[in-house]
Amino acid sequence: MHKTDKLTVTPLAKTAFGASVELPDYANNDPANLNDDDFEQLFNAVHENLVVVIPGQAELPPKSQYLLTKRFDPTLPEPKDVAGASYGHGKEFRHSQSVLRKDGTSVKSQPQVQILGQGVFEAGEPGNDNDETIKLTHPSHTTFHHTPLTEDEIKNEHKTRFYRWHIDSALYDLSPPVVTTLLGIKVPPATQTQTIDYADGSGDVLELTQGATCFVSGARAFKNLSEEDKQFALNTTVEYAPHPYIFISPAGATSDGLTMVSEGKEFAFDKLPEWEESKIKKLPMVWTNPVTKEPHLQLHGCCLYKMHTKKEDGSVETIDLVEAREKAHKLMRPSIAPSEVLAHSWKQGDLVIFFNRGVWHSVTGEFKGVGAEGKDERRLMHQCNIASSNDPICVR
Repeated sequence: MHKTDKLTVTPLAKTAFGASVELPDYANNDPANLNDDDFEQLFNAVHENLVVVIPGQAELPPKSQYLLTKRFDPTLPEPKDVAGASYGHGKEFRHSQSVLRKDGTSVKSQPQVQILGQGVFEAGEPGNDNDETIKLTHPSHTTFHHTPLTEDEIKNEHKTRFYRWHIDSALYDLSPPVVTTLLGIKVPPATQTQTIDYADGSGDVLELTQGATCFVSGARAFKNLSEEDKQFALNTTVEYAPHPYIFISPAGATSDGLTMVSEGKEFAFDKLPEWEESKIKKLPMVWTNPVTKEPHLQLHGCCLYKMHTKKEDGSVETIDLVEAREKAHKLMRPSIAPSEVLAHSWKQGDLVIFFNRGVWHSVTGEFKGVGAEGKDERRLMHQCNIASSNDPICVR
């Protein structure tokens, strides 16, 4: 077995961003054990490469995953309660009307870590430390998109969609996490491929393995904008709806998962759970990477409500929901072209750490379900991201 006394970072082959990491021997295959110097190298690697993969972590304890995730943001306080309100997986995500209501359950012993996946897992199976059977459902575009693929396109043509391009964040009250860690504990063999259907007449096609997680670099997205659009982005603040995942739940997403189709179906604000004006998130459209100092185009096209743009004369123009969605789509669509997407094909034990303030990402893939037909497609993952104490900033 190869031995190393230092942390090693290797850029991923044939991709514009991303890297793999080999841990030093003293860490005992647990990245939470890294000394300060090696963690600083990992910290920089995540910010510079945006997506980092550490293989062979299938047995990483939830506590280690939490401690590692928390270490990326030294401003974080200790959790306020075990229900999860302080780190973004509390009532907001589990509300019965939220589009995120089915996205997993918490690890009871470490509730900052979420259990995601597909299938039924008995108590005691690897990855299910809870004392009960859990049933997991992989998010499918068929329940979220305005006009989903047909059953024939999914089953016989093996097509899929980007489910929802997003940044991990509650986008109400809580600040976006710095990083997300995502651990593949039970992963089906990567033998089946599916094809992304962009469904926009562009002819774009992206073939990937079933259930791949896709990433886009916000730095490349900004760099690829026209000079006019760069100035617009740099001078624009994005206002998100209160309880945005509940606000959008009656609506349907565009076929590329970038934003929502505007039909006036969103919940009226007076029909939402109680909310406060002071907790509404108004974030810059461009966030500065604290390590590279690069500008990243970072917006959540599904959850936005308005844009506020500072004009040359100092006045501020407000762009309302329908036009704001159209503008977001125009800015974001070029960056989900096949050549821009890093589609991570999961291997059992992969720990993916991504700079949540520097990428957008999307679930992909269709699974057969939890019955006998889908018994070989079970998968279980642990996810951890923790709301920061501070909002991202744009340094001009």
